Amino acid sequence: MKKRFFTSFILGVASAFLIPISAEAEKSRPNILILYADDLGFGDLTSYNADSKIPTPHLDQLAAEGIRFTDGHSSSGICTPSRYALLTGRHHWRKGHGIVDSFGRSWFKAKRLTLPEMLKEKGYHTAAIGKWHLGWNWNAVVKPGAVKVVVGRRKTYRPEDIDWSKPIPGGPLAHGFDHYFGDTVINMPPFCWIEDDKVVEVPDIISDTKLFKPIKEGGWGFRPGPMISGWDPYTNIPVTTERGVEYIHDQAKTDDPFFLYFAYPSPHVPIIPNDEFDGKSQAGPYGDFVVETDDSCGKLLQALKNSGQDKNTIVIFSADNGPAHYAYARDHKFDHWSSQPFRGLKRDVYEGGHRVPFIVKWPGVTKAGTVSDALVSQIDIMATIADFVGYKLPDDQAEDSHNLAPLLRWGVDAVRTTHIHNTTNTQYAIRHGDWVLIDAKEGYSKAHDEAEAWEEKHGYPDDDDQPAELFNLVEDIGQRNNLAAEHPERVAELQKLLKQIREQGYSAPRLAK
Repeated sequence: MKKRFFTSFILGVASAFLIPISAEAEKSRPNILILYADDLGFGDLTSYNADSKIPTPHLDQLAAEGIRFTDGHSSSGICTPSRYALLTGRHHWRKGHGIVDSFGRSWFKAKRLTLPEMLKEKGYHTAAIGKWHLGWNWNAVVKPGAVKVVVGRRKTYRPEDIDWSKPIPGGPLAHGFDHYFGDTVINMPPFCWIEDDKVVEVPDIISDTKLFKPIKEGGWGFRPGPMISGWDPYTNIPVTTERGVEYIHDQAKTDDPFFLYFAYPSPHVPIIPNDEFDGKSQAGPYGDFVVETDDSCGKLLQALKNSGQDKNTIVIFSADNGPAHYAYARDHKFDHWSSQPFRGLKRDVYEGGHRVPFIVKWPGVTKAGTVSDALVSQIDIMATIADFVGYKLPDDQAEDSHNLAPLLRWGVDAVRTTHIHNTTNTQYAIRHGDWVLIDAKEGYSKAHDEAEAWEEKHGYPDDDDQPAELFNLVEDIGQRNNLAAEHPERVAELQKLLKQIREQGYSAPRLAK
């Protein structure tokens, strides 16, 4: 692929004259802010897609002040697994594939090192605000003898089945965060605010979306369950943003650096932009919801500046996966393709399912306005931050995390050359260099008419019925032409590499013998 950076030879020369990141960071201990969107497409931000129908000035400004990666990836095409991978530096498929459902257990084992646990050891105050979706130990607060009841087509606990006076274990505070505030998952019970490990107000009714202000696009996607009277999901972004701003200002009064993981519920369903954002985009309510998300990011970034912390804060922006299936209708109605220029959406192993915006601003390290086409993954955040805080990762932790420090500091051509894409246990894709192999008949999570109609509109050829798909992303970024039949030797090579990485239990360079 086209290289935008210095050669590896320059890295060797530069390393002799520049201070290692870890030594520099030990003195400055920069704050860390991760802004994590939900179901946001690569083509939604105008800094990634000049033809986007959605204005995103704050995130575009962040990109202008840092590095905008054009080949950045989440681990999975759905929520929970990607979050697990980001916070552990480990491919999600080594643990599991599905999401945590209503009242689901934690995805983390007690011995699994997390990013906030690592940073706490280095003196950081750690906080998570917004969406969690990594589970809690709800069994510890369910009353003896309580059983789930059927509401609609799903089973759930009733409000009286849970002892809300008890702390809820197994959540963010059990895995390295000093503080948490949010509603755990916007469309799953309980529908109330949780602060640290206790509910702020006790749920007293079963949720009913008919009680809410009408939705603006798509469906609510709510699982039924306990809810507080008067709950309003439209307040999610305004309330969490306010809490985020307060946290940033409060940390400016302390001597300790902070790590804030701010995870949005947007633009995931329910698509509920507040009224002040209606019509702010030309891509319908979804586009307006992205505008509201961008506005919230702007408020948090402004809080860094107002509190005098922006020059000493690393900011990372990305998303957990590609856009949901509503993107097909959006492309038809508004001529806005959220995955532009890629094929595929959320859950798919085509590029549109997991190639996402990935922006890093590191004052004093990253050069403003840089665009990099180096292959990077959210899994790499763990090893990269470990490097600059001087933390030696154990061999049994962050097994797939690549240290991006040389890329960020010196602009080397590449740190990572291989990445495995996966959403379900029956479908894997492996990227190696310019090539990607989908080790399945196709990269869609399931066959459906909307995808076929989209392919017809955009001039895709008919499926050639091969058992696997092979694409050269330099020549074919939209994954139109399956080259598997022309290059059987490369298919076999990539299948072998995929099997090796899956079976050996690691892919991080530091663990190579």
